[in-house]
Amino acid sequence: MSESLFRHDVLILGSGAAGLSLALRLRQDISVAVISKRELVEGSTLYAQGGISAVMDAQDSIESHVQDTLKAGAGLCDRKVVRHVVERGPDNIRWLLDQGVEFTRDEESISAGGYHLTREGGHTHRRVVHAADATGYAVETTLEAKIRARPNIKLYEQHIAVDLITSRHLQDRREHRCLGAYILNRGTGRVETFLARFVVLATGGANKVYLYTSNPDVSTGDGIAMAWRAGCRVANMEFMQFHPTCLYHPEARTFLITEALRGEGAHLLLPDGERFMPRFDTRAELAPRDIVARAIDHEMKRLGSECVYLDISHRPAAFIGEHFPTIHKRCLELGIDIAREPIPVVPAAHYTCGGVMVDQHARTDLDGLYASGETAYTGLHGANRMASNSLLECLVYSESAAQDIERRIGGYPAPPNVPGWDESRVTEPDEEVVVTHNWDELRRFMWDYVGIVRTNKRLRRAKRRADLLAQEVIEYYSHFRVSNDLIELRNLLEVADLIIQSALRRRESRGLHYTLDYPNKDASQCMPTILIPDFYQPRVDR
Repeated sequence: MSESLFRHDVLILGSGAAGLSLALRLRQDISVAVISKRELVEGSTLYAQGGISAVMDAQDSIESHVQDTLKAGAGLCDRKVVRHVVERGPDNIRWLLDQGVEFTRDEESISAGGYHLTREGGHTHRRVVHAADATGYAVETTLEAKIRARPNIKLYEQHIAVDLITSRHLQDRREHRCLGAYILNRGTGRVETFLARFVVLATGGANKVYLYTSNPDVSTGDGIAMAWRAGCRVANMEFMQFHPTCLYHPEARTFLITEALRGEGAHLLLPDGERFMPRFDTRAELAPRDIVARAIDHEMKRLGSECVYLDISHRPAAFIGEHFPTIHKRCLELGIDIAREPIPVVPAAHYTCGGVMVDQHARTDLDGLYASGETAYTGLHGANRMASNSLLECLVYSESAAQDIERRIGGYPAPPNVPGWDESRVTEPDEEVVVTHNWDELRRFMWDYVGIVRTNKRLRRAKRRADLLAQEVIEYYSHFRVSNDLIELRNLLEVADLIIQSALRRRESRGLHYTLDYPNKDASQCMPTILIPDFYQPRVDR
């Protein structure tokens, strides 16, 4: 085998909860490669604070969780998908417990099996299982330890996918199949060829397309962009969730203040100390995220204020320190004592509700290609994701994908040899400033024109600028050797265009998509927004 050619049964692009849980669920006689852009644990899962929603309390019910999710999704959820995911919730929590994840306990919560459950926006019951305020960290590091102990799983850290390899690379029009991916080894700077029977996109969301985000730098929409270029449909890309409460501080621009604070009684305040959420929704601070984010955005613009404030100082200091140790510690480092004073907060891009269309087995339109987690559109979230349903969705669809792969792998052929990556006609980049400047411009105009509140004029302006930048990047990509920053910029521009196209098609306000031109919900538009690429072919199952 060539030094730049690698073969595995399953190639997983991404190392968050979706990718790692899928790898661990596969039989140990299946060879697996896990590709991670940075260190294995670096991704959105690591920073998830709140928890995982699941019906664990005898006083709660599957039906209640289903109805809460449907209500938060504003009429666009797939009911069958919602029920499927919710019903699989308790078993997936037990699976995590079996892996060794240590969730916060409350021995007095007999009806909840001795686990402490919190409540977040949109939920009518306490059903969020958590590990203090660092649930993602507990899940990610536990799964990482398990992964590193598996001899059938090969880890490739500091690698980033450039593009998927499909039958088109062989000029084979008889089948429509994914064969692997071209991957940039960030250590050597060279592109390597990874071939696999099955490829899984678990690359997370695309929230770095915005200037302000709670996400880490790796959230650049890579899986969505690659799948689109390979011929897969995407859906509901207009629904980008802005978390209402990101810490407003020059030294912590991406530090999230979990919704669980509001679940435990924290109030949102204006700079003068006035509480304002009851004016916008009867659920006040526990309204769904889109309502809270728009309310904050409205008040900041009305007052010309740089931020609002989140106050939990009326709760006992011991309670705050026990339930929110990570936030308490980080804020203290920045000179904010949340047990005594309110926290300055602003909305920030947080979650991509749309993505690559998949079925109940996590299969995409391209045979051999799966997608799970924030990369995928399953139909669970509709027009707005309810808090703490995301990690649950990761687990459920990764479980489904693993089961489907195991069922199919025996009779599924290994991919043929494909041409290696051709760098014969490119040179070293001579003006990296082009990438840096275009990256900054993209994130700024997306924030200004395609953010929490939109108009057709703003969207058309964003489309023109995105098209111009895309042409520049295509030219740059064609002439120079690829780099991490160039790959990510190319993908973000692709995703930005998908968001803008989707937003222009939805002529109403629903969930996370709010436009001043169509401020009301339109009952005739209760279908997902589906974009179809040039190379789309309906999948033929085998």
